[in-house]
Amino acid sequence: MAARSIWKGVLKIGTAKLSVKLYSAVQDHTVRFNVLEKRTMTPIKQHIVDPETDHEVPREEIRKGYAVDKGTFVLLDDRELEQFEPKASRDIDVVEFVSPDLLDHRWYERPYYLGPDGDEKNYFALADALAGTGKIGIARWVMRGKQYVGALTPNDGYLTLVTLRYAEEVLSAEEIAVPKGKAISQGELKMAEQLVDVLRGEFRPEEFKDDYRDRLMKFIETKGRGRKPRLKVVRSKPAATTDLMDKLTKSLKAAQKEKKVA
Repeated sequence: MAARSIWKGVLKIGTAKLSVKLYSAVQDHTVRFNVLEKRTMTPIKQHIVDPETDHEVPREEIRKGYAVDKGTFVLLDDRELEQFEPKASRDIDVVEFVSPDLLDHRWYERPYYLGPDGDEKNYFALADALAGTGKIGIARWVMRGKQYVGALTPNDGYLTLVTLRYAEEVLSAEEIAVPKGKAISQGELKMAEQLVDVLRGEFRPEEFKDDYRDRLMKFIETKGRGRKPRLKVVRSKPAATTDLMDKLTKSLKAAQKEKKVA
């Protein structure tokens, strides 16, 4: 089944404009449950209640407030909030092109495919040209009432647009409080390097699966057919030793053994 676009826009680079369609590049497979009433087995709804009285609060009596202190709120109404909403637009403005080395994995959030919306010739010409530069475009756009910043990148002859986090959302590793301890010995360092070398290989995403989801869905499907599911017990591994050299030695031996079997 062909993918369906979720939004349409106009990619703007300088004075050049290109109509595009936005498609999801990832798919959420989270298992979601309905909340049912125990006796009737009908879906139930959640309501907003006053925690002191347990009485339901009508929607017209609900106010939005921002907590500035414990028990102190700044109240805001919908009209006040509407004035801060970004102006609706279909433009995806590319403001600059930069080296992809300037953005590490912390900045990237959600990927989308950009497909052509009619002008296929210029679309694929742009995708090829962008791939040839080795750069990525930094873009701004508004979609469904929210402002985004993203990276325009080439991908196998097509264009992708990945939303980026804002600077205040990206934390530096320097903020981590690293506990002080005994310095790593040369022997431990060498063995760690050997472990990395033994486990060197190619990333094959099909080998990594969501075991929890697979086992849960199989259980649900079996139970849905009126059968009694049999769930295999997942045994936990024994607690690991705290000695780094001992852990590395065991890991190295296990990795070497597994490598020979493969």
